[in-house]
Amino acid sequence: MRTRCEPGGRLADGTTVHRWVLERGGTRVGVLTYGGIVQSVEVPGRDGAVANVVLGYGSPAGYEADPGPYFGALVGRYANRIAGGSFTLDGRTHRLARNGGPNSLHGGERGFDKRVWDAEPVDGGVRLSRVSPDGEEGFPGRLEVSATYTLDAEGALRIAYEAVTDAPTVVALTNHTYWNLGGAHEMRLAAGHFTPLDDAAIPTGEIAKVDGTRLDFRTPRPVGTGLDHNFVLDRGVDGPAAELYSPVSGRLLTVRTTEPGLQVYAPDHLDGVALETQAFPDSPNRPRFPSTVLRPGEVYASETVYAFGVR
Repeated sequence: MRTRCEPGGRLADGTTVHRWVLERGGTRVGVLTYGGIVQSVEVPGRDGAVANVVLGYGSPAGYEADPGPYFGALVGRYANRIAGGSFTLDGRTHRLARNGGPNSLHGGERGFDKRVWDAEPVDGGVRLSRVSPDGEEGFPGRLEVSATYTLDAEGALRIAYEAVTDAPTVVALTNHTYWNLGGAHEMRLAAGHFTPLDDAAIPTGEIAKVDGTRLDFRTPRPVGTGLDHNFVLDRGVDGPAAELYSPVSGRLLTVRTTEPGLQVYAPDHLDGVALETQAFPDSPNRPRFPSTVLRPGEVYASETVYAFGVR
């Protein structure tokens, strides 16, 4: 295992950004302190050739100038959408930035993806941390949050999130890496249900079966484009939540997570697939969905593992 910190560039205001490089088991990962961004993941294909399999930019300036795609970013305080940019908790309504049409999206106008994080080495990787003050982007409570990136002995990338608060709040974190394994992709999901959306891309509250829809990926099929849906992951299944495979390169990505949902985003204008392990969209306004409320004395803990192989 090798971990090193190197200069990562500067932001427009001159702020220094560092790049942490993790190497183990044939995998090399680059993580920026700006936005907790996974800037690169280099793994071999079927022919042994090593390539970067994530979308992004070569410097922090690129991410700062083009924040919209959230390339590789650590997203929070709340990943995905909150309807109307507001939610009510314990009888108090909290107003958030409406940066996604009429909704709050991915933590607001300046979410976790647009902050420079503190970094410290840990066994096998790096731990990023910051304090989100009470009221940041409209969210209540002072939130102490961390994301730890490590590589295991097989070269799998593990991201572990933790957070504590001093007042009731909502938290839902994810990583927004777009994967391109080297050609057209096939995908398999351990998801027999999804959350249908209204015209504003907000869940209707229904949990529907994927049977007979284009969202049935329980057996491998081409990903295609035009996907932006939250899948309800099956529980009690022995196996990964998702598999992404490129028949061209032979690269295989498997995803395991403690989260209940997986947002699959495969837009028409980008040559990559985002697999966002997360809570359901708009959970603070949907009592039927798994709760995203965090209270003082509790610990928010979430983990996702990205493993790489060839077939």
